[in-house]
Amino acid sequence: MSLNDAPRGVRAHLALFGKRNAGKSSVINALTGQETAIVSEVEGTTTDPVFKGMEILPLGPCVIIDTAGLDDVGELGELRIKKTLEVLDKTDIALLVVDINKGIGEEDRLILKKFKDKKKPIIVVLNKLDTLENKDPVKLSTQLNEELNTPVVAVSALQKQGIKDLISAITSMIPENEDTFKLVGDLINPGDFVVLVTPIDKAAPKGRLILPQQQTIRDILESDAMAIVTKEYELRETLNGLAKKPKLVITDSQVFLKVGADTPKDILMTSFSILFARQKGDLTEFIRGAKAIDLLKDGDRVLIAEGCTHHRQSDDIGSVKIPRWIRQRTGKQIEFEFSSGATFTEDVKKYALIVHCGACMMNRTGMLSRVASAKALGVPIVNYGILIAYVQGLLTRALEPFPLAKMALEEEYGEMSGVE
Repeated sequence: MSLNDAPRGVRAHLALFGKRNAGKSSVINALTGQETAIVSEVEGTTTDPVFKGMEILPLGPCVIIDTAGLDDVGELGELRIKKTLEVLDKTDIALLVVDINKGIGEEDRLILKKFKDKKKPIIVVLNKLDTLENKDPVKLSTQLNEELNTPVVAVSALQKQGIKDLISAITSMIPENEDTFKLVGDLINPGDFVVLVTPIDKAAPKGRLILPQQQTIRDILESDAMAIVTKEYELRETLNGLAKKPKLVITDSQVFLKVGADTPKDILMTSFSILFARQKGDLTEFIRGAKAIDLLKDGDRVLIAEGCTHHRQSDDIGSVKIPRWIRQRTGKQIEFEFSSGATFTEDVKKYALIVHCGACMMNRTGMLSRVASAKALGVPIVNYGILIAYVQGLLTRALEPFPLAKMALEEEYGEMSGVE
């Protein structure tokens, strides 16, 4: 997958942390082979986290995140440090950049502890190797590795020394089991037909398909299967015109009822959002979360969270349709709050339920961090596709392609209403 066709949500996120003037931006430039980040001898050049999509050979497409110094000062400095620490939740691999002449300081040890508490892969990068005098860098790296129980690599970002070793260390931490995170490829076989139902309404972007549809089509093609794209009102005619039965029908969640009615029972059916719930989140936890809809009371707060920002239409799914469906289902006076983009919420526990989008623009690490935050505080969380299938009585059918998830559904719900 090249840089151009790899959206941010499927790239490895590498974040660089460290004190001011440790050389984080210089390390980024050395890794990428480009002047990607501003380098200055003035402390505090980087203020807010900067996200940059790059291609690093042989790693492939990555998101490099440059952060403010951990020792920033003043009121603004505290806010910058807070933003820096928020990046942890999105980080797949963390690089702690340390001035080799100054060694590990208090701020470095604090962030190391946070990395380890969150079970984040981390590499300590001893930078400015070219300025080191009267010390053995190999001995320094070995001692620090033993003390911290963390990989340590000595580099000179200025002279590009040790950068190949750093890339090798990063590569060794990237999981090889890419098939685990397929959208649909593990559900189909070469030669299968897969029908995608993609409504073209006022919410659809002009002249293109939305990202979940694009990524699903790509995964189908990479699996040597055939993707057939149709609109909801042409679905029945499309199915009748096929020479053989499709293996799977995948629909936009907003037309679940129409597609469920027009798809024969012997054809598996699910939604794009449920595929993303499985790939990016915790499908079992989302199934549990749906049940909380029927437990909502008057005055409860529900957070509708989205991983990206976009222009909202008059009948937007997050701000209009889902609140409407929840009110219709419960008959309760619910207070809805909304978040979007990088900001999630600092007060998870005040909500009776969190409803999250499919997270197509987020990486898996960031989404799972949000799920973990809710789970730790006992706050139910569900994603759009699971919620819509539940309130429309289609959840059992929508989970048929996923036997383990369906088993979890049966164990969790028993004979409860809302599932077939």
